[in-house]
Amino acid sequence: DTAGQERFHTLSTSYFRGAQGFVLVYDITNLESFQGITSWMKDIHEKAGDDVDVILLGNKCDKEAERVIPKHKGEKLAWEHGIPFFETSAKDNVNIEDAFSVLTKEILEKKSWVLYDLDVVDLNESKKRTCCAF
Repeated sequence: DTAGQERFHTLSTSYFRGAQGFVLVYDITNLESFQGITSWMKDIHEKAGDDVDVILLGNKCDKEAERVIPKHKGEKLAWEHGIPFFETSAKDNVNIEDAFSVLTKEILEKKSWVLYDLDVVDLNESKKRTCCAF
């Protein structure tokens, strides 16, 4: 967690390799944090690949009076990247569990396919002989 701070940007990208999931968070009361999401998405795809799971969170939905980023802009950005979107409040615990459950489910489903695709011997499969000697 670098809280989007640019001074940690070069350090954080070294952790991208091997990651299975990312939670991108912007503050709905801060335009600059929302504008940084596109850059972080680019870094994720360049350094972690396209097979990682990502969710987008618009945090601080408890501060509706201070909102700068309309919900539909967050939804549109998530749609453009093909990722789930939630508006959350860490303070009031709004959608936090749901967001992490979705990310965890996506990661686990992907891992189960990896395990399924391993070179496993099927004991029910009949052996085909390629030579008449056996």
